[in-house]
Amino acid sequence: MTQPHDSVSQLISGIQPSITMSITALAASLRASGKPVIGFGAGEPDMDTPEPIKAAAIAAIHGGKSKYTPASGLPELKSAIVNRLHADYGIDYTPQNIVVSCGAKHSLHNVFLAILNPGDEVIVSAPYWVSYPEQIALAGGRMISVSTTVESDFKMTVGQLNAHLSSKTKAIVLNSPSNPTGSVYTESELRAICDWAVAHDLWIVSDEIYDKLIYDTTHVSVPSLSEAIKKRCILVNGVSKSYAMTGWRIGFFAAPAPISDAVSRLQSHTTSNPTSIAQYAAIAAYTMDQSLVHDMVAVFKRRRDTMVERLRTIPGITMNTPAGAFYAYPKIANLFGKSTTNGHKLTDSLSFCEQLLSDALVACIPGIGFGLDGYMRLSYATSDSAIAEGLDRLDAWVRRLA
Repeated sequence: MTQPHDSVSQLISGIQPSITMSITALAASLRASGKPVIGFGAGEPDMDTPEPIKAAAIAAIHGGKSKYTPASGLPELKSAIVNRLHADYGIDYTPQNIVVSCGAKHSLHNVFLAILNPGDEVIVSAPYWVSYPEQIALAGGRMISVSTTVESDFKMTVGQLNAHLSSKTKAIVLNSPSNPTGSVYTESELRAICDWAVAHDLWIVSDEIYDKLIYDTTHVSVPSLSEAIKKRCILVNGVSKSYAMTGWRIGFFAAPAPISDAVSRLQSHTTSNPTSIAQYAAIAAYTMDQSLVHDMVAVFKRRRDTMVERLRTIPGITMNTPAGAFYAYPKIANLFGKSTTNGHKLTDSLSFCEQLLSDALVACIPGIGFGLDGYMRLSYATSDSAIAEGLDRLDAWVRRLA
């Protein structure tokens, strides 16, 4: 008989493991054996955190600023966020609207807990960031996915949203620029979707963590579209991607006061405040010369151009032009049914990526992990030499398929 102390709650038991774990484990094993694996799986900038940010953290340590802060974040950091949103996008919030958390992932988790009741549905476009379905489920909700394709630039439409609307729909999630596709919605596309959400009295959870990593266009922040949209929008962002601060764990959301007040109470009983030193570093990030971010964006744009152009020369691969983030999401379904030189048949994105890693020592993330098979994700948050060598290996491997 199972003893109580041996059992895991039904809530936690329902969390699904990442389907990409087999790729991660195999890549680690190959590296440990001395194999020169090239990894395209990184979800973080490969640049170092800018010096002004590190200096602010060091100054905070020496200044004794290592005590508790208010659970929802330092007032000075909230003010810096308010000023940054106004300067960048003309959006006006007050510090009361801001809650600072332990990364944007934590912010999203708090948001879903705050707005969802058991059985509520949240519409999310597929492919999606891997934690959306699990976070929604942990809050008692149900994710409804809307499939997109490379031909539509991985963007959902109002027509698709209408087809998935039900009496249980509580919210939609927008992620622009997107992980895993790098796609960016235009202002008109965002306005159409958000006006639809407002008309149906839905929450709009706008995940804009990659807002500064954008190329060829301009980022449009959802709450800037109209006052009516802002009243139904919860804007999630943070310092991880734009300022190369993934390990510092500072994210935030901006929302109407009833939501921010509720999450402040929730956070006071869970994590309390984010790390005080990291908060002082984040103040420096939001107030420093933003040209340091522009320099990083220029590097990513060059790498993107290299990767996209190279992928388009590989037989059987279809590639759009990602307008933001640092990911490529090429379609590989045309190669399914082929076999490797060892006789392994490629049946889906997982088998494709497993064999690519085993045969060519190139690690990519299978699309099925993001809710849309037939694709794979490559990150160009790695060196130019690794991109060139890795894509050479991918090209040669594909051309050997039978």
